[in-house]
This record gives sequence, C-alpha cells and structure tokens, in this order.
Amino acid sequence: MKIKSFLAKPFAGYIYKQIKKGMETAVHDQQHIFNHLIKVGAKTEFGKDHSFNTIKSYEDFVKQVPIRDYEQFKSYIEKVKEGKHNILWKGQPIYFAKTSGTTSGVKYIPISKESIHNHISTARNALLCYMAETGNMKFADGKLIFLSGSPELTRVGGVPTGRLSGIVNHHVPKYLRANQLPSYETNCIEEWEEKLDKIVEETIDQDMTMISGIPPWMQMYFDRLEEKSGKKIGELFPNFSVMVQGGVNFEPYKAKLFESIGRKIDTIELFPASEGFFAFQDSQKAEGLLLNTNSGIFFEFVPAGEIFNEHPTRLSLKDVKVGENYALIINNNAGLWAYNIGDTVKFVSTDPYRLVVTGRTKHFISAFGEHVIGEEVEAALLAAADEENIKITEFTVAPKISTDAGKSYHEWFIEFEKTPADLVSFAKKVDDNLRLKNVYYDDLIGGNILEQLKISPLRKNSFIDYMKSQGKLGGQNKVPRLSNDRKIAEELADYIM
Repeated sequence: MKIKSFLAKPFAGYIYKQIKKGMETAVHDQQHIFNHLIKVGAKTEFGKDHSFNTIKSYEDFVKQVPIRDYEQFKSYIEKVKEGKHNILWKGQPIYFAKTSGTTSGVKYIPISKESIHNHISTARNALLCYMAETGNMKFADGKLIFLSGSPELTRVGGVPTGRLSGIVNHHVPKYLRANQLPSYETNCIEEWEEKLDKIVEETIDQDMTMISGIPPWMQMYFDRLEEKSGKKIGELFPNFSVMVQGGVNFEPYKAKLFESIGRKIDTIELFPASEGFFAFQDSQKAEGLLLNTNSGIFFEFVPAGEIFNEHPTRLSLKDVKVGENYALIINNNAGLWAYNIGDTVKFVSTDPYRLVVTGRTKHFISAFGEHVIGEEVEAALLAAADEENIKITEFTVAPKISTDAGKSYHEWFIEFEKTPADLVSFAKKVDDNLRLKNVYYDDLIGGNILEQLKISPLRKNSFIDYMKSQGKLGGQNKVPRLSNDRKIAEELADYIM
C-alpha cells in the first residue's frame, strides 16, 4: 500500500462514520440549514423583498417565497452580474457557473465561498464512502482522469466565470494533482474532438485506475482508446477499478460501457449540478443515491404533476414518501431561493433518504395527455434491449401528430450498436413495456387514439454529429431524452438509416 492509499484509509473511515450519523439526523439538519439560510438571507435584497424577517417557519416561507426558475430569477442575477453586493446572498459570489439553458440561453449560477464546499466535499465524500465500504484504496495511487470542461475562467461583473467542472478543477486537492490527468493545457482545449485526441494521447500508456465523467463522453473516450490500441479498456488499463459518473441516467449507457471495458468494475453515481451537489452513491449494495442533507442546501419537493400549477403542494424532507415522483426545489447558501432546478426524483428509501433521478420537469411527452416521463421510456427500452441482447448507443423520443387520416404516435430515434433484425417486433416490445409503465399511454393505445410507437433507426455516430452541428459536443451537454415538439426530431431526420 502506497502513501496516498495508506493515509486515505483512516480518513475514509472517519468520514464514513460521520455520514452514517448524518443519516439519522437528516430532518433535524435540514431544519438547522433552513434557519441559517433565512437568518443570513434576511439581510439581502431578496430577503427584504420577501420579508424574511417575518418568517418563523417553513409554512411562512412557502407563503412568502414562490417557486421560481432561472428566467424568473434573472432580474436578481443581473444585479449580481453588475457587481452589486448583498442581492441574493451576503457580499458577492466567488464564481458564476456558466451553463446552457433550453429556454433561458446562457445561465449564470452563483457560487459563494460557503457553497463551494458543497461541490468539493461531496465529490470527496462519495469516493471516501466507496473506500470505507469496499476496502479498495489502491486506485488512489494510480492515475485519475476527470473528463471535464475547460478550467479557463473569464470575468463577469468582476466574478470569475466558467463551467462548473472547470471551476471545480481549480479545487482538486494538491495531493491528487500529481495523479490527475489530462494536463492543464489539454483541459483548456475548447474543441471537444481535438481535446479528446489529446486526452487519449496523454493517457493511453498511463496506469489509469479511476475514470470519471458523463457516460456518453466516457464512451467516446473509450471508443477512441479502443480504436488506437486495439484493446479493451480493462486490458489497456489493468488496474482500472472505479468508474465515477453522473449528469445523466447511467442505465442506458451501462451495457455498452462495460462491453468496452471488457470486465466488471465498480461504479459510483453522482447527482451534481451547477446549483449544487445534491446526492451521491454512498453504497455499492443499497439502491439509490444518498440525499446530501447537511451541506448548505434546504430541499423542497413538489409532486411532479403539480409543478406548473400556480400554487403547488410543497413538502419538506420529513413529509416525502417512497415511490412518489417529485420536482426538486432547492434553497442554498449561494442565494438560490425556492429554485426549480428542473429535475424530478423519486425516493427509494426514507431511512436513510435515498433517491433516484427520474427525469426533467420540461422533458416529458404529453402531446396527447399521456405525460410520459424519462424514467418510463428508459425502463421500457432497456427491458426490451436486455431481452433481445441489444445495445443502445443513444436515443430520444418526440410526438408525431397526424395531420391526415392516420393516427398520431410517438417516434423514437434510436442509434443502435447493431440494429435489431426485426425492428417492428422490437418496437412492439418497447411499446408493451411503456404501456405497463404508464396507464395514460396504455389508455390512448387501447382506445385507438394513438398508434403503437415507431422507431426510426439512426446511422452510427448520429447523435455525436447532431451535437456537433449544434455546437454542443462534449463538456456537460446532454441530448434530451424527451421533447414535446418536433425540433430535435426534424434535425435528426437527416440521420435516419
């Protein structure tokens, strides 16, 4: 055991015990965070606008502070960007995390000196929990790669600004710097494919022990490595033992990633966003991700079907139930208040509070009243793919509304690793699975309102080429699983086989 793994062992044990204790005090910790946020927020412009000084309970907060998305928050953010102080949180943020929004254009998410610890410590805690549970310390001695955005920052209103992954890169502990790849110069390359080639060049002959990133971009990295070396990733990197991933649901990518690796390795799933690091996989044995209940974020939960209501039901942690689909609302120590991050979650346990991410509030199909969500389409497709031993590279779904005598239907654009021999039969299996998942969809099919879904198979690398055409290849960019319109579908029509 080398020095880093030797020193990691007692620290991992200590942190693991602290997290276990926190599981028992989650509701109390959330109340403590709420009280602190209101106390500090009362001195800000936002707090004065919403009479924080009169808030004595969560019920008061719900009455006085409506749920907002970025667009509704923008007027306050603009003041912060102008260099003004004490707008959303005390002083000024230490960073803006710059992220793309589907309707708001570029978003600037404040990160304060208090909230940066949430991003850094949670990533660390996920690794330490893994070490403590499995006893695998050895990977800390090898080379670690974080497939991330450029660490180069610009300034907006005097505040350093960049992609969250690039910002976090500046906070990698010194003891990991010597192990970290790629080089700073390579990480600064903006053009994804050029950057990927350099990453492959710098890592192909290294002792890679941990690889981290968003699954579709890790797959591109693996594909390039395999093309260049002629070897499976597990053979090329014999000590590669941990894969850390987040940003999208892992399941649709899992089979292909493991095929590229060529053997089983451990995985750690994370739930980070520019607005906060919300949850992480604390166990290789238990289902779901542990909610980060003591890290500067007070969570609220809205039944997903009510999120666009004028006055939706709002719940604090103590009132959530297992199996319900909730829109996730956050309040944090960077000054985001009753902020709708756009993700939906479902608790698989409340002792401790573990959840799974089920989709996006704006990524669903309800063109015909069916309200099909991401979790349902992914489960329907993966069940059929597993049954027929078929691997999916990527997919997205859109409604096809009939303008003639034919019926409307859902159109699935799927890039297969190998297209099924009988595509009609495969589509029927997916459709049957979706009907079992969603009673409204089942009623529409059973009532002959909708036709069975249709699959449009796409040629190899279609989604890579599509993302490139949109200027969104690499980084933290993801293809939406579901759309309520035909915008993406029309773009993908050129890629149909």
